[in-house]
Amino acid sequence: MATLIAPSNHSPVEDAEALRKAVKGWGADGKAIISILGHRNATQRTQIREAYQNLFQEDLIKRLESELSGDFERAMYRWILEPAEREALLANIALRSADKNYQVIVEISCVLSPEELFVVRRAYHNRYKRSLEEDVAANTSGHLGQLLLGLVSSFRYGGSEINARLAQSEADALHEAIKNKNKYSEEIIRILTTRSKAQLVATFNRYRDDHGIAITKKLSDEGSDEFHKAANLAISCINDHKKYYEKVLRNAMEGVGTDEDALTRVIVTRTEKDLKEIKEVYYKRNSVHLEHAVAKETSGDYKKFLLNLMGKED
Repeated sequence: MATLIAPSNHSPVEDAEALRKAVKGWGADGKAIISILGHRNATQRTQIREAYQNLFQEDLIKRLESELSGDFERAMYRWILEPAEREALLANIALRSADKNYQVIVEISCVLSPEELFVVRRAYHNRYKRSLEEDVAANTSGHLGQLLLGLVSSFRYGGSEINARLAQSEADALHEAIKNKNKYSEEIIRILTTRSKAQLVATFNRYRDDHGIAITKKLSDEGSDEFHKAANLAISCINDHKKYYEKVLRNAMEGVGTDEDALTRVIVTRTEKDLKEIKEVYYKRNSVHLEHAVAKETSGDYKKFLLNLMGKED
C-alpha cells in the first residue's frame, strides 16, 4: 500500500498560486512547498504543473530547481516528475555516472510491470532523443551488457500461470550455468530476460528446493564479477522486490555517511505504490521503524519531505 496522504479533490489553480507565493521573494518557503506537493499524487502534480504554466508562463520544475538546493532539491525534482519521466531520468543518471550504476537499470527493468517499463522506454526516448536500449548498449559490454540490454528491452508475459516442468528444467540449467561460471552465461541471460516473473519465481523456488540453497546465495558464493552481481540483483528484484528495497534502504543508512541518492530513490518511487509494506519489512528486519532511521540520518527540509512522503505528518 501507498504511504502518500493526498486529498481526493484539490484545486490545481489554488495550489499553483500558493506555490508561486512560496517561491517568490527572498528564499523559498520549504514548509509551504512540502505541505502542497508532499500531499499530491502523480495526476494531481501534473495538473499543478499545467496550472502553474498557464497562470505564470513559467515551468514550475525549473522554478523549483532554481529556488531549492541540495538533497531537498534533488528529491523534489524527482518527485514532481511523472513516474515514467522520473524512471527515465534515473536510468539516464545511472548510465552517465562514473561508475555506471547498473543497479538502477536492473531495478527499473525487473520491478516495473511490462506495461510500465514500455512507458518508461517511451519517456526516455522523448526526453533524450535516444532509446534506452541504445544508451545501455553504448555504456556496457560483454555478458553484463547483454543481460542489461535484454532486461530493459523485455516485454514479459504478465500473467500468473506457471509451467512446473519448465521450472524444473531451467532450475537445472541455472545450476549448471552457475557451477560452470562463464561457460553458460548465455543461459542465465536467456532465462532472466525472457520468462514471466511468475515463471521465474517458480524456477527460483525449484532451485532452492532441489539444492538446499537460495539461488542468490549460490550466485554470491560462486561469482563476484559485475555480470554475476547484476544477475543476482535481477533475481532479488523479481523474487521479492519489497525485501530488495529494504536492503537498499538499510545499506543506504548503514556505516559512515548516508547514500542520499538511494534513500531518495526508494522513498520517492515507492510512496505511491508499496512503501507501507517495505516499511513493515524494514521493521521486521531491523527492529527499528524506517521513519526513525530516516529522521536520524537526514535533516532540514529534506528530512521533512521524506518523512512526509512516508506518511508521517508534522
